This record gives sequence, C-alpha cells and structure tokens, in this order.
Amino acid sequence: MNALDDIFNAHNGQLVTQLGNRFGLNESQVKDAISSLAPSLGRGVQTNVEVRGEDALMNALRKGNHARYLDDLSTLTDGEAAKDGDAILGHIFGSKEVSREVAARASSQTGISSSLLKKMLPILASVVMGVVSKKVLSGGSSRASSGIEFNQPSARSSGGGIGDILGGFLDADKDGSVMDDLFNIARKFI
Repeated sequence: MNALDDIFNAHNGQLVTQLGNRFGLNESQVKDAISSLAPSLGRGVQTNVEVRGEDALMNALRKGNHARYLDDLSTLTDGEAAKDGDAILGHIFGSKEVSREVAARASSQTGISSSLLKKMLPILASVVMGVVSKKVLSGGSSRASSGIEFNQPSARSSGGGIGDILGGFLDADKDGSVMDDLFNIARKFI
C-alpha cells in the first residue's frame, strides 16, 4: 500500500469523509484534492531532507507527534492541526507564495477553488507528516532511510525508508515510476 492509499484508507475511509465534511466536498473531490496536493508536499519534504539532512526530519517526526492526526481524526478539526500544518508548510515550502502556487496548480487540475485548497493544505500537511511519522517511527529505525537516494524516489524501491514513502505520494498513477508523474506535473505547470 502506498502513502496515498494510507490516507484514503485511514479509519476505513473516514479521514476522507471527515475532510469532505470539513471543506464541503464529496469523496471524489477530496481524493482529487489529496492526489493533486500530496505530490507537492512529498517533494517539499524530500527537498527539505536533501537540504537539512535526514536527522532534521527524524527530530521533527519524534518531537511533532504527527501520528495523532491519523490515530484520532477528531484532532483534524481543532485549530492545532492547521497551526501545525502551517508550520510544516513553512519548513517544506519556505514561503506562503509557494503554498499559494501549489493550491493554484491543484485548483487548475481539480476544478476546486484555490482558496478552499489553501485552507485544506495545512490540514493535509499534518496528515502527510502523520503518515511519514507512522511509517518511519513504527519501524523502530533510528534512521529515516538506509542508502535511499532522494533525487530518484520510487514507489517500489526496496529501501523501506523515506524515499519509498515519498515515492508513494509522487507516483500518482502507481506504475512504480515517478518520472512520468513529475513530467506531467511540470507540463501542467508550464
């Protein structure tokens, strides 16, 4: 199961339902929004790891208690999830302008208003970090990866670390390669 599936299937689909209720979207729209926003979040985390190092991510995962957003879906409706998500976005994107661009691009792909996607983005950032946290920390590993090259993520690589997890967000068509998906994202952006 890849990282997007983890989000879609969290609590037997209740996470998607809850996000739909919160943002006034149906299940299909929520899945489209997540599928469109999550690759940018995955790339942002990956870039952050490349710049700041794997240890910085591990420290953030240990201190952040992000798994709570998957363990208890009611935490997604309190202000803390959005506040945490804004902080996560600040770390991985560096500026609000990048978040706006991500929302605008996702809006053009999904037909959902960019203002709504901007509101959803911090909550989804908290959820994505929850997925990463659960996958990395539940393995008992003190390292986020073991020799995985973050510039070549693959949803089906065998390293078992952050590269695999992030590849799950980036491989939208689940064909085991992110290159076609990155090309399609770049083409839509241009």
